[in-house]
This record gives sequence, C-alpha cells and structure tokens, in this order.
Amino acid sequence: MAFSYFSIPVRDSGAAQAELNAFLASHKVLSVDQRWVEAGANSFWAVSVDYLERGAVYAAAGRIPGRNKIDYKEVLKPEEFVVFARLRDLRKEMAQAEGVPVYTIFTNEQLADIVRAKVTTKAQLDKIEGLGEARVGKYGARLLAVLTEGCPESLSS
Repeated sequence: MAFSYFSIPVRDSGAAQAELNAFLASHKVLSVDQRWVEAGANSFWAVSVDYLERGAVYAAAGRIPGRNKIDYKEVLKPEEFVVFARLRDLRKEMAQAEGVPVYTIFTNEQLADIVRAKVTTKAQLDKIEGLGEARVGKYGARLLAVLTEGCPESLSS
C-alpha cells in the first residue's frame, strides 16, 4: 500500500486534473480522499490516493506484468481450469447469441469463483459476488449443466 498526493488549483486546473486522472487510470486504487482548502484566489482541492504498488498487485493475484490480467491457468488447479475453460466457451456462445461483450454475461473472476466454490445449485450461484437474481435466472441452468455434466470427480468432492 502506498500514498500519492495531488493539489488541484481552482484556477488553471486542467493539467493537474489530467495528471490525477492518468494516475488513477494506471494504478489499483484502494481509496481517494479529497478536501477543499480555502485560500481565496489560491484555493485548491487536496487529494490523497491510497493505492497498491504494481508489484504488490502482481504478486498477490498472479497477474501478468504489463497486461494487468490474471492468468487463471496459473491460479486455478488443473482440474478447475478445465471447468473454467468450459464455462468461458459457454459464456462466449451466450454473448455471441445476444450480440454483447462476454464480460457483460460473466467476468473471468466470476467464472473462477463459480469453479472454486464448486457450485452445483442456483442457490450457490446466488452467493457468487456480482451475480444477481436476474442473471442466475437467465443463465443459471446452462451454467449448472456445464458444471454438473462431465465435471471432474475432484471438483465434486
């Protein structure tokens, strides 16, 4: 965890705003605290950003440097990754059928959470973060079919 501090002046704030926005876009931000500092014509916003340093993010989550993505083949057990790959294929089919990006159906993180939790029921799907009643109702049966049919023995135990 690290901190970075910014001042956004009331006058000519464009460059300072751009610097802050670029920083926020390129870091894993934990929190942002902002305070208005009253100093007449020299008033400004004081901004404190609490963030994870890039190396800490990669080490903690198995991320690939430069791509900021998790390599699920490294994170999941081999038998879990097989099921994860099947779920990704199903997600791709559903997304193509609906003409939407795959991440609007489920994120990779949600699919990995489903596999890790060894989900076999709609009630268990409801407990996965980000999956609401509507998504479970719309896609749950197809997901469960993939999870229960041909599922490696080690996942169901």
